[in-house]
Amino acid sequence: MQSTPQLGDARRGKWPGNIVGFGRALRRAGVPTDASRIALATQAASIVGVEQRLDLAAAMESVMVSREQDRVVFRELFDAWFRDPDLANKLLAQMLPRAEGKVEPSKRKPRVREALTAPRPAAKAVQNEREVDFDAAMTAGDRATLRHADFNALGASEYRLVERLAREISLPVPQWPSRRLRVAAHAGDHARMHWPGVLHEGARTGGELLRLPRLARREAPLPLLILVDVSGSMERYARLLLAFLHAATRGGAGRRGRRDVFAFGTDLTDLTPAFRLADSDAMLDAASAAIEDFAGGTRFGEALAQMHARHARRLVGRRTLVLVITDGLDTGEPDALERELLWLKRHTRRLLWLNPLLRFDGYAPIARGAAVLHRQADAMVAVHNLSALEQLATSLASLMRKG
Repeated sequence: MQSTPQLGDARRGKWPGNIVGFGRALRRAGVPTDASRIALATQAASIVGVEQRLDLAAAMESVMVSREQDRVVFRELFDAWFRDPDLANKLLAQMLPRAEGKVEPSKRKPRVREALTAPRPAAKAVQNEREVDFDAAMTAGDRATLRHADFNALGASEYRLVERLAREISLPVPQWPSRRLRVAAHAGDHARMHWPGVLHEGARTGGELLRLPRLARREAPLPLLILVDVSGSMERYARLLLAFLHAATRGGAGRRGRRDVFAFGTDLTDLTPAFRLADSDAMLDAASAAIEDFAGGTRFGEALAQMHARHARRLVGRRTLVLVITDGLDTGEPDALERELLWLKRHTRRLLWLNPLLRFDGYAPIARGAAVLHRQADAMVAVHNLSALEQLATSLASLMRKG
């Protein structure tokens, strides 16, 4: 009679270590798993026992999975991880075997295949007649290569790394003289005199004026309006660019300007409350919960009409800098889109189109929506890789110098 699958050698107390390794594999697959959930899974396994595989899987799933979309990933990964406990016990704690089981590797979910790919340098081990292969982790040299890799061509592990790297890129928002004044040490001779400062200086030096304090305009970052396309064709770009813009435009106390962020697809979603969160991961979770038309179609003209009707006061005079992130593959009426873009341009300073399709050599905006946006935008900039994001600040400065 075939023996019941075990979590390692329970008599030697190794099954808690296997649960820890399984939790790490879940985390690599994108399932939110922390130390507390792994501890609960260990406790659940000790309560239900390891004799009945289905009972054990149900108990661990109940404490380790909180999202419906993660259940299939958990079940496939559970089946692969605990299929061959003798081999698993001989592997290093951070490495996973290419397990044999009911689910063939080619049929597994991409997230499960990524989790079963080890994040350490490549190694080969032959145990009896088995050969286990491991993939190499990202190194410093890989980062240089990833600077020019298209976001849409990245694997799941590469995408997570690039998303982290994108958050480290700075984006100085162009400064503009505001109406507020400040005392300037090196103001020009034609600047306004700061008379209270003159009197204070005279009192301090017994009436002998050694310098004349003057006033100069404070410089403040331009207000930003960010419009992000979350349609199906922009799915891989939207999350990464949102994380990048959240971190890059956050600034410190007194340096951050106004940011208004909207997502558009078939509808318009206000992401400004989510952008007020300090943590980028928390912002992405809040944005994901708020967006109801993610990975759908694109009707930019209708979204702008909603902004015109409901959020026109978000535009600060004619100082607002608009960043439109889309591939221009709009399915709405081009006349309506052009009408709303003309309204937007009349109430803003500059409109910059961030287009990931510029990754293609010889790209031309020949689609109806893309042609309209190209006519109305002040400039079009590529945002398909890290190198392009690093050049975005230069593009903004060049755009503001045009007049």
